[in-house]
Amino acid sequence: MEALGNALTKEIERCQELLVTYAAMGPSRAFCALTLKQLIDVTLKAMMADDVVVMVRAYEALRACE
Repeated sequence: MEALGNALTKEIERCQELLVTYAAMGPSRAFCALTLKQLIDVTLKAMMADDVVVMVRAYEALRACE
């Protein structure tokens, strides 16, 4: 099983690529992009604070992003 920190890093990178895709789609994906950006920010703060509970929840939320 992969360590949570490593798995989160990979999901953040994947979701940052989604942000680029959303930006290319124009205003129709603006809300999705904003929500995803906020989720990434919360995840990074949780990682810096070593808040495992928030990290696990954020990981699940990031994995659900398409």
